Amino acid sequence: MSAPEKERIQSVGELLGDVTRDMSTLFRQEIELAKAELREEASQAGKAGGMFAGSALAGFLTVLFVSYAAWWGLSNVMDQSWAALIVAGVWAIVTAILLTIGRAKLRQLRAVLPRTQQTARQMPNAMRGQ
Repeated sequence: MSAPEKERIQSVGELLGDVTRDMSTLFRQEIELAKAELREEASQAGKAGGMFAGSALAGFLTVLFVSYAAWWGLSNVMDQSWAALIVAGVWAIVTAILLTIGRAKLRQLRAVLPRTQQTARQMPNAMRGQ
């Protein structure tokens, strides 16, 4: 073999070094791409969260003013304090219903977590072939 042919033929070690270097570069680039995508998604999620907060505030103010209007409307046919108690009672019932539904959903969520924890504990054994 002539000298130029020897330069073209790389050893297995050199080829593995090139592959390792290329894989390392590829992984770094993929990680940078993932970071950029996560930043973009976080930005979009932040904007969406701001919109939800704004709509929650608007909803709260709507409920407040509708409640005030109901109190004022009822005070035309009865004493103002009774009208206020009726409106407060309606909101107490709504609160109780939402609390009951929320607690039921929380109990369902707690029922799922033990199974997830159990399967997570079994993962190391499965990796060992047990």
